[in-house]
Amino acid sequence: MYYKFYKVIATISCALLLTGCGAYFNQPITVEQARIGEDTKATKALRDFPPPVEPVVVGVYKFRDQTGQYKPTEGGNTFSTAVTQGATTILIKALEDSKWFVPIERENLSNLLNERNIIRSTRKEYRKTKNPNEPQLPPLLYAGIILEGGIVSYDSNIITGGLGARYFGVGGSTQYRQDRITVYLRAVSTSSGKILKTVYVSKTILSQALDASLFRYVKFRRLLEAETGFTKNEPAQLAVSEAVEKAVESLIIEGVEDKLWAAKAEPEAVEKLVESYKSEKDEAQNTALYDRYFKERRSKKSIFIKGGTALISGDYNNPEFTYDAQIGARWYFNPYLNVNASINKFELTNQNAFSKGFNAFGLNTELTLLPFEKMSPFFYAGVGVVNDDDFEMTSFKFQYGGGVEYLVSDTIGITANASHNLILSDEIDGVIQGKRDDQYFNFSLGLNWYFGNPVKRNSSKK
Repeated sequence: MYYKFYKVIATISCALLLTGCGAYFNQPITVEQARIGEDTKATKALRDFPPPVEPVVVGVYKFRDQTGQYKPTEGGNTFSTAVTQGATTILIKALEDSKWFVPIERENLSNLLNERNIIRSTRKEYRKTKNPNEPQLPPLLYAGIILEGGIVSYDSNIITGGLGARYFGVGGSTQYRQDRITVYLRAVSTSSGKILKTVYVSKTILSQALDASLFRYVKFRRLLEAETGFTKNEPAQLAVSEAVEKAVESLIIEGVEDKLWAAKAEPEAVEKLVESYKSEKDEAQNTALYDRYFKERRSKKSIFIKGGTALISGDYNNPEFTYDAQIGARWYFNPYLNVNASINKFELTNQNAFSKGFNAFGLNTELTLLPFEKMSPFFYAGVGVVNDDDFEMTSFKFQYGGGVEYLVSDTIGITANASHNLILSDEIDGVIQGKRDDQYFNFSLGLNWYFGNPVKRNSSKK
């Protein structure tokens, strides 16, 4: 009994440590010193960019929080904003890291102009008494491009969930919540006012909680109680920084692609950078909310083979599982609907009563529910004929079934499915008895081979 009890405790502890060991073993137990701010993956990508032929002078007046969102809590909202109000500073830092832009002060321009007026006034007085040849104050740089935009949305709790279990005072649970911010960035020509390029980036913010507890009487008048856990929240400021840096990265590459500016690098390196970005952008455009990646995957033609078992439901008792082999081909009318034909070789057996081999031909209409994802359920129904190996008995049948397919690659899929075959005869097992015709089931695993170009998406056919 105690062995099982401690085994449960060990299992929960292992689950706790494996799912969050990084946070669990780095708990803050001492006062930490100030440190340089963390970099994100987008920061490294910006610093690794090839240098520009000539940096672009840009002005950023205000990259503001346009969401109007306040920080959500369990009791409602607070008066603290949901996202940082320093997005302008984050953008300027990203522009500096890229080395592609020369940002000039525009957010607090009035302070700069006041200081320049003080300098002029001081130099004027100094020139009268000390140095009449004191040089004039140099002019301010002006921007060829203004960067506009901001944080346009903050969506809290776009997905929440959790998992927990408790048994005789021993249990654990986990919870998670995901928020999302969206950033738009546009480049505007100061000479013409034309919007040269607009980019859009989103970033999710993850919060997780994990806990385990124990409450149990181990002996008479001896109660053992223990509890542990942690909560981990992704900093919103880091999420905003990564989104802004990714927006700057996108702006640079799309500007290179549109010849707004140029990189000081070999043409092959620039082309490789642009192609990599195009591939990433294409993947992003085919990814819906909750990281569901939609892609035109299945081609119009495919062949398949299946192997599994068959089980009769006839007039004899004690049916047994026997072999079933199948080969066939599909033709897709659109990503959702196809027609397929197949040939089966199988055996039907009842223990010590009946055993015989059969052949069958089937023609089905099949519906694929999630054709643009790697894993998709499918359902089918159709008609066919079945005959024994000696071709002495032939009957028509109806069949229907369903299953699931997982695409290992764009050309190969693995399937698992089951079908129910309704024979329009009661003679398949050689006995006519009762009112119900004979039936049999197929359970199989299979491989699909797709060849040709993927079937294009068409919303009107959906």
